[in-house]
Amino acid sequence: MLTFGRYFKKKFGEKVRKIPISIPGFTCPNIDGTVAKGGCIFCRNESFSPILSKQAPAPFKLHPGLSENPHLEMQIEVLKKQFDSQVGFHREKFGMKKFLVYFQSFTNTYAPIETLKRLYSEAFRLPDVVGISIGTRIDSVNHEILDFLGEYAREKEVWIEYGIQSIHDRTLEGINRGHDSSEMEYWIKETQNRGIKVCVHLIYGLPGESEEMMLETLDKMIEWQAESIKIHPLYVMAHTALATLYKKGEYTPITLERYAWLIGESMKRIPKEIVVQRVSAGAHTEDLLAPDWCFDKNIQMRYIRDSLRATGIDY
Repeated sequence: MLTFGRYFKKKFGEKVRKIPISIPGFTCPNIDGTVAKGGCIFCRNESFSPILSKQAPAPFKLHPGLSENPHLEMQIEVLKKQFDSQVGFHREKFGMKKFLVYFQSFTNTYAPIETLKRLYSEAFRLPDVVGISIGTRIDSVNHEILDFLGEYAREKEVWIEYGIQSIHDRTLEGINRGHDSSEMEYWIKETQNRGIKVCVHLIYGLPGESEEMMLETLDKMIEWQAESIKIHPLYVMAHTALATLYKKGEYTPITLERYAWLIGESMKRIPKEIVVQRVSAGAHTEDLLAPDWCFDKNIQMRYIRDSLRATGIDY
């Protein structure tokens, strides 16, 4: 199996550390009411990134239609501080020398184009950065953004990580995604046509989905030739719409046993040239309501690895 670590070791001859960055002000068209209200039913974005910055002078939200961004210099400073603090640790403890900046939290293309150009350019200028990866949604990119990133992709590693979650429109509607599957393939191909690599995020255990449906989504990503895949289980965080469904007995989380089986089936299908970046996720916080096995990633990964080894797969 080609993991992200193995991919970079093969390309650069050494390990590359992915540095997650959370820029204040970024939000999502599904949160601000542009395409829907309230966000996806599972969304509590801070649960994905414990380093969300508290350095913003006051609450503010970016939007592509803003004529100016008075907080841009502060955002650049936050980018540099978060990068420096993490890189220093990884240099000292692990001897890391190369880094990939990961714009992680919320929708990191959902901002004025000049803001995006400045932030991405500053990330590329950081010391020993070999590239960037940008987390976003399929409905929040455009040709101008891709053209700009495509210029960097000629010399640097440039990845866009699309939160696909599912290809099934019934599921997307049920989780309040705010878009359907109609343009997924188009934007994946438009991204790749500019030399930008695509990582797709999939969630197993979404409400109403069968195991067959989950694997159908995976098969479609393979068919569309995504360069990389992340898979993680759906877990229930407090203060989300999903938590309400869970408490009412209208949603039952996927079990570790079924999830591990699905990961095994997925690994059998994924071609060896596709990078597998993630097969697990969780939240080590009291706000995690269920499933219990998502609280401890070590337990989760030990079980998944043992299950994979039993079928001859080394992860």
